[in-house]
Amino acid sequence: MKASDVRAKTSDELKANLEELKKEQFNLRFQRATGQLENTARVRQVRRDIARIQTVLRQKRVSDNA
Repeated sequence: MKASDVRAKTSDELKANLEELKKEQFNLRFQRATGQLENTARVRQVRRDIARIQTVLRQKRVSDNA
C-alpha cells in the first residue's frame, strides 16, 4: 500500500483498514509460532502498512485541530 493511497482515504476507511491489518498481523504471528507461515515477507509488509496508516491518521488529527 502506497502512502498516496492511504492519504486519499477518509479517516473511517483508514480505521477499518487498520482493524483488518491488526487481525491479519495476529493471524500471521500465530502462523509463525505454529510453523505454518509460508510468506514471511508479509509480516513486514503488514507491520509497515499499520505504521503508515497510524501516521496518516495522526497527521489528519493534528491538521484538524490546527
